[in-house]
Amino acid sequence: MQFENKVVLITGGSRGIGKAIALKLASEGAHTVIVGKTAEPHPKLDGTIHTAAEEIAKAGPGNVLPIQGDIRYEESIQHIVKTTIDTFGRIDILVNNASAISLTPTPQTEFKRWDLMHQINVRGTFFMSKECIPHLAKAHNPHILNLSPPLNLDPNWFGKHLAYTMSKYGMSMVVLGLAEELKEHRIGVNALWPKTTIATAAVQNLLGGDFLIQRSRTTDIVADAAIEILQRPSFECTGNFFIDEDILREKGVTDFTKYAVNPEQKLMQDLFV
Repeated sequence: MQFENKVVLITGGSRGIGKAIALKLASEGAHTVIVGKTAEPHPKLDGTIHTAAEEIAKAGPGNVLPIQGDIRYEESIQHIVKTTIDTFGRIDILVNNASAISLTPTPQTEFKRWDLMHQINVRGTFFMSKECIPHLAKAHNPHILNLSPPLNLDPNWFGKHLAYTMSKYGMSMVVLGLAEELKEHRIGVNALWPKTTIATAAVQNLLGGDFLIQRSRTTDIVADAAIEILQRPSFECTGNFFIDEDILREKGVTDFTKYAVNPEQKLMQDLFV
């Protein structure tokens, strides 16, 4: 129970990678706060913040707090952080997982899609971090973990889907900047990104359907990698852009078969890797 009584705030925690990280941390004794927009069943999205909370509650002894929120808005961010503090009294870890994706070239990128990606991925991540900093600064071994890619300036990634790349690199720039800015507070700020595609709703509904799902890994690999990062001393582990498989190889994992959705299929490499 290495995270016993730690308070972890996770955006986009109702499904996918966010929920997987919450489940893993709960199994290690953490109190988890999951934030999501889905409070009622959605025809294309599995689960709600409430069904996720029920599942997470069964994973460990800690308490679970589901909060319906939209990190595009200042009032919602402030409500999320205040509710967390009012309930648990502190924040030890922030996981900025919430994200929007649209892999369109510039001529096909709509104003509303550009705005959505940048409001959630960049603005939301920045201001969630800002609001949590005063509380993280009081914590023992505090961490911010962004689900964002290494800053790879290969023009290929910009030419394919400029708007999305800008938004995800914006999240990564938050890591780069805050890691330096928050050294005096001993807050570790890092990024985590998967080496392969991960079986999530975004992959299923927006990217490649069952074809890509079958060539993906489960969310468990990202959750296991996140645990490895978040248990490290925050004053030593900061400013890194980690890849899930690399983190687990460092730990000694050599067989990744258990993470494959279909071990018989060749894995699809993720973007930006």
